[in-house]
Amino acid sequence: MTTTPAPLPAATILGYPRIGPQRELKKAEEAYWAGRIDRAEFDARVRDLRRATRTRLAELGLRDAAAIPESFSLYDQVLDAALAIGIVPARFAADLGEAPALDADDLFALARGTESQQPLEMTKWFDTNYHYLVPEIGPATDLRLASTQVIDLHRESLEDGAGTRPVLVGPLTLLLLAKAEDGAPEGFDPLDRLDDAVAVYAQILAQLAEAGAPWVQLDEPALAADQRVDADALAALLKQSAGRLAAAADRPQILLTTPYGGIGDLLPAVLATGVEAVHLDLTRGDLPTAAQLAGVGSTQIVAGLVEGRSIWRTELPTAAARLAVLRERVAEAGGDPERVSVGTSVSLQHVPHTVDLEPDLPGDLVATLAFADEKVAEVVRLASGGVTAGDADGPRSVPRTFSGVRRDAVRERAAALTAADLERSAVAEREAAQREALGLPDLPTTTIGSFPQIPAVRRARADLVAGRIDEGEYRHLMEDEIARVIDLQEKLGLDVLVHGEPERNDMVQYFAENLDGFAVTRNGWVQSYGSRCTRPSILFGDVSRPAPITVSWSTYAQSLTSKPVKGMLTGPVTILAWSFVRDDQPLAETANQVALALRDEVADLEAAGIGIIQVDEPALRELLPLRADAHEAYLQWSVDSFRLATAGADDATQIHTHLCYSEFNEVIDAIDALNADVTSIEAARSRGEILEALDPERFARGIGPGVWDIHSPRVPSVEEITEILAAAKERVGSARLWVNPDCGLKTRGYEETEASLANLVEAARAVR
Repeated sequence: MTTTPAPLPAATILGYPRIGPQRELKKAEEAYWAGRIDRAEFDARVRDLRRATRTRLAELGLRDAAAIPESFSLYDQVLDAALAIGIVPARFAADLGEAPALDADDLFALARGTESQQPLEMTKWFDTNYHYLVPEIGPATDLRLASTQVIDLHRESLEDGAGTRPVLVGPLTLLLLAKAEDGAPEGFDPLDRLDDAVAVYAQILAQLAEAGAPWVQLDEPALAADQRVDADALAALLKQSAGRLAAAADRPQILLTTPYGGIGDLLPAVLATGVEAVHLDLTRGDLPTAAQLAGVGSTQIVAGLVEGRSIWRTELPTAAARLAVLRERVAEAGGDPERVSVGTSVSLQHVPHTVDLEPDLPGDLVATLAFADEKVAEVVRLASGGVTAGDADGPRSVPRTFSGVRRDAVRERAAALTAADLERSAVAEREAAQREALGLPDLPTTTIGSFPQIPAVRRARADLVAGRIDEGEYRHLMEDEIARVIDLQEKLGLDVLVHGEPERNDMVQYFAENLDGFAVTRNGWVQSYGSRCTRPSILFGDVSRPAPITVSWSTYAQSLTSKPVKGMLTGPVTILAWSFVRDDQPLAETANQVALALRDEVADLEAAGIGIIQVDEPALRELLPLRADAHEAYLQWSVDSFRLATAGADDATQIHTHLCYSEFNEVIDAIDALNADVTSIEAARSRGEILEALDPERFARGIGPGVWDIHSPRVPSVEEITEILAAAKERVGSARLWVNPDCGLKTRGYEETEASLANLVEAARAVR
């Protein structure tokens, strides 16, 4: 413990975007992976980015010691914590060697795979669009202090004069998110290693104390979600983990955070651990009662009053009023109301850097927005006590009444919907009509939609936006690329083709640019995983489709081949999940508006002769509420919105959907309820775990478990794909089985794409 404990500053945040305002991290990583820069240059670039971040946060008002969290990560915060305590699967032993400490190259090997090993499984981080890498641990995993990154970063911050607050995913969340390593005995649970993990965390905390850190932040978001253990067991596990760490003599003060939702009656157990500060998400969770705060004592409370997951401005007067109530309840419970700080609900990694980089957005919309920098300013202002009840600045006190927010025709159409609008003919009737119309072989081969976007394609899009080429020239360039992609698929021998989507910058943004009710950003980048960044669109108003969006591209591709070409759409739930969505009406209403626009697109594709239409819903699991009692309502409206978008199709039109990295076993019944004719799903990275849920009695339509993990640069062998397909065929049968990659190929290169698809086709023929 530091000799002169100081409270946390009145204003703090839980984390900050780490990619850089111009995606500096992405550019450095991809240059390093490609061999364009060496390790020294790479290290220098990422250090410059961290220094710029610390400087910027101080400029925004986080100047006190430990106010700034050191939340930087080269790839993923869960992987950082796993490496810190030596959670490395035995299958990587030969690739990582015998080095006593793990470095960035080891981290990238686990995240991206090696020539001989697939990378760690990747899945969604709680109910966000961020992906984390799933740690693999077994009874014999050698837990030790294996990476000193968190300590090194604190020393670096001191050198920069910043004195940031070290951040680690807490041991309980880390093991709740982990999976048993291949070969672990039946019944082994990663939580069985909690004592061992906590012992290594204690070593890390001791070294942080020695390095001069007054505070450390341990993130325990698992407390805000229902887990495989009940609340009583969680309370005991908290005592076993955070309680043990708090009892250690040689450590910094501990801030234990509980982002992504409320923890309710678990709060007394958190306070009983003895940590010096507890963070509460008060945007998704309720204010704690005085009874729940009964054990607060001298514990400092960090009130997460500024929402870190949306881009709408905080209604500061309401937040200030809630802060005052919280302080009253802390005092009523015997605590010190002056020891209530203000913070964000979650890390700001889920929002772009700053609205200042968006010159193209309408002024009326900008007046309602707050990105990361603006949210830091809101935290600082709330903490200063300068907000009064008469202030009027926030998404509800600056009314969104400008043009495009409300469209009566859209609302009237949605209000007229009936249950019949969600129904198609019986499955058997559709299967018969599609067999006759399509004439596909058993185990038909296809891809998910996108093909690699070569520099010439990206350059053409940029030239169009900049006015260097006109629409006619742009269309000619895109059609050339579509023709090349169709020709490649013909040569490879794929059965169902795609046009490759060269005209699309992003599977959601492309539709947002062509639908009313959306705005798009120029620099609103948010990290999805590793170096992968997206620009979520802003859904601010009622949604409608002014004109067909995809029809001309699909019909051009179909004119080049006698094989069926899939029409490619993004589903309503995914469009919502990967956008920043209006908060002034229920999500279900917004989803139906998007679904109706897509229903019109499906009808136009069908009328133009497109016989297979894929409506992707990779985010179906992503929006699933963290508490089980809210699952049924969410799954009802999300499934209904998909069915609304697709139910107008003829029996002979085959409707596909695609889902990826989403713990499908948890929502398999909902996937079945989508009523799609064919569903393609991620399976390669999780090594086929989804097959366990594909009981033909439970899921009786076409299924394409992915056989190639496209998020890794490695090329799967024919033998590897054959093994996956053989297992899938045994489980689901030849008549239902499709052969496809895990996801779209946009981020891959053509050399690895052609090699992998050639192996995929060869394996499919062998298994047929």
